[in-house]
Amino acid sequence: MNLRVLRAHLAERDGPYVLAVSHLSHIEPFIVATSMKRQIDFVARVEFYRYRVLAWTLKKLNAIKVIRQGVAANTVRTALDRLRIGRIVGIFPEGGVTRGEASVCLGGPIKLGAALIACRAGVPIIPCVIVGTHELNRVGPWLPFKRAHAWMAFGEPIAPISPGSTRTSRKAAYAEMGRQVQQGMMSLYRELCDTYDLQGMAGETYAEPATASRPHSPLAPANGNASSAA
Repeated sequence: MNLRVLRAHLAERDGPYVLAVSHLSHIEPFIVATSMKRQIDFVARVEFYRYRVLAWTLKKLNAIKVIRQGVAANTVRTALDRLRIGRIVGIFPEGGVTRGEASVCLGGPIKLGAALIACRAGVPIIPCVIVGTHELNRVGPWLPFKRAHAWMAFGEPIAPISPGSTRTSRKAAYAEMGRQVQQGMMSLYRELCDTYDLQGMAGETYAEPATASRPHSPLAPANGNASSAA
């Protein structure tokens, strides 16, 4: 695979942190894991443990089980324990494979589990966006005479916010950190598109320009309604 990476050194920093990764395909965990020197303890949906081989692999990779509908207390406790001993916890804040306008790359919503864990642990979140992976579910890019391509970028660490002592203050802290993560991931997507002259890499579609002078926007979907962060 031809993988191009922006700011790989940010992911190799010492100490614990939460890695928030975009999720256009199920292949992202393997791309991130094989491109980094440090090991990542990814949060994995409990459904994946139904398959014996996959369950064995996830166990070997120190994955953390999670129920897709929410972040269970035992998942949070396990993640906090891993962070306390200096490990990296990898989370897909979109909660599942998401493409097009629903993708965080284009301003789609994210869940606040990553922010909750980071705030409680007092560790930063490093945003990571990988594009091109939505094309890797097909056989074509993997044929011998072809070459699979993907592009990845890491963002600057987002500092944890003190959750305070009240329910209101905790919700506000998680929401604000989640907003920063969302904005960071959108910026990384734009940077990848601009740096490598990419478009449609989050699974969005495009209309043909009416004239040659029509400005190109790597984020504008075919219907012209570009998403923005909430």
